[in-house]
Amino acid sequence: MAQQQYDVVVIGGGAAGLSGALTLSRARRSVLVIDAGEQRNRPAGHIHNYLGREGTPPAELLSIGRGEVSSYGGEFLDARVTAVSGDADHGFTVTTDEISVKARRIMVTTGLVDEIPDISGLEDRWGKDVLHCPYCHGWEVRDRAIGVIATGPMAVHGALLWGQWTPDVTLFLHDGFALTDEQREQLEARRVRLVEGVITGLEIVDDRLTGVRLDSGETVPRDALVVQTGLRPRDTLLTMLGLTTQETPVGPFVPVAPTGATAVAGIYAAGNVVDPMAQVITSAASGLMAGAALNADLVMQETRRAVAFKRLGVDGDNPGELFSRDYWEKRYAGHGTHLFRGKANAHLVSDVAGLTPGRALDAGCGEGGDALWLAAQGWETTGVDISATALERAAAHAAERGLTVTWEQGDLTSWAPEPGAYDLISRHFVHMYGAAGEDLYRRLAGGVAPGGTLLIVNHSYTDVASSTIPRPDLPEMFMTAPEIAAALKPDEWDIQVAEERARPATGPDGAETSVHDVVVRARRR
Repeated sequence: MAQQQYDVVVIGGGAAGLSGALTLSRARRSVLVIDAGEQRNRPAGHIHNYLGREGTPPAELLSIGRGEVSSYGGEFLDARVTAVSGDADHGFTVTTDEISVKARRIMVTTGLVDEIPDISGLEDRWGKDVLHCPYCHGWEVRDRAIGVIATGPMAVHGALLWGQWTPDVTLFLHDGFALTDEQREQLEARRVRLVEGVITGLEIVDDRLTGVRLDSGETVPRDALVVQTGLRPRDTLLTMLGLTTQETPVGPFVPVAPTGATAVAGIYAAGNVVDPMAQVITSAASGLMAGAALNADLVMQETRRAVAFKRLGVDGDNPGELFSRDYWEKRYAGHGTHLFRGKANAHLVSDVAGLTPGRALDAGCGEGGDALWLAAQGWETTGVDISATALERAAAHAAERGLTVTWEQGDLTSWAPEPGAYDLISRHFVHMYGAAGEDLYRRLAGGVAPGGTLLIVNHSYTDVASSTIPRPDLPEMFMTAPEIAAALKPDEWDIQVAEERARPATGPDGAETSVHDVVVRARRR
């Protein structure tokens, strides 16, 4: 691994996962494949019906696939994923036994587990001479003595199907399996032998199946056995994200669109985890489809992001411009004497009013509305902002009101307060992009004294679609309350408030409306 943040994390490194990873890596995406090494076909000797790879051992196919993905920059981590959290707007966190990584999108290709009937000896022979699929193994056991164990509803169909590969098929009516008259007639017409009785074990000679033992003491000679396994998808991560399963003829599976998209935005799935009937070539094809659809999803997200930056007058390839001194000087210069209304923010008033005044820092103070309110309440206040124009206006407002505030010019993308110097640090509506936001919260947290308060207020991204007050469609700038709280070390902070709140506002047309803000208030222990 070369990094901790990726465009896509693929969970599961079988045919579907590697195919998706190859598609995405060739699309110049940063891709990490996390694999626990639990491919369904590990016991099998060879892969069949895979055009161009007929007869390839499963491990060899995976090795070839890994090499191809790596050749385009894809990376691998051999580990087990224990949790996935987050969303498509703000990104996902993928947690393994040892580390966590970030991803913009997730592809789940964890496959399924074949649950073998509880008959002595079956599991030990699985993938050797205990089989399940004629298309996977029929040619290899053609014209030999095949036994089909009736343990599920597809037993009769299986016995009839295997007759395509051999004339010698026996259906074991294990444990009293019942047939209809029509089924008996079909089996007899196709010369399928019926054997009653409970199977107690297998006869093995020189590591080869030779017969099936019954509770009657009889041993029926057979060269291979066919069983209908239970098909259990490894879909814990999908259900953990809120996805639900639907019943299919072979059990419950999470439904997906033909593109592999699930009902949770940003989460895709492919292969046996969502399609129990998929063979290796089918799983690889579904991984290709999901990878292409996922890439298109990212392209559209990036397009929305580029448009949002363009409307802000910033190059989307260089979002740092939004936090530059030149950008803010131009914004303030273009709005006469006031860019903002000059009043204290409502959440500052409500959440700080009960605190005992001490030293306070207003980070990103702008023209001074919050800093002046704090000074009026008796706080020894410092206001920091990147814009010299904003600070000049703030100082003029302080002089008009006879208030003393220390004004400091500082770039919050790198500026840090003196460690432990403030009883209150307030930061309202300073929206950094991506990881820069978390870094800012940590730096500000370091300036709070023991027993002091950190107050962080953001606009909520929920207003992008619903508010009459414009918000840029840049979810990475609008961290949620849990994301902000998670940036604070839990052994150092008591989170007193972490919520989204509505407040009244006036829209651009002068109409009264409401907007939503994210509020996090924490006390340093």
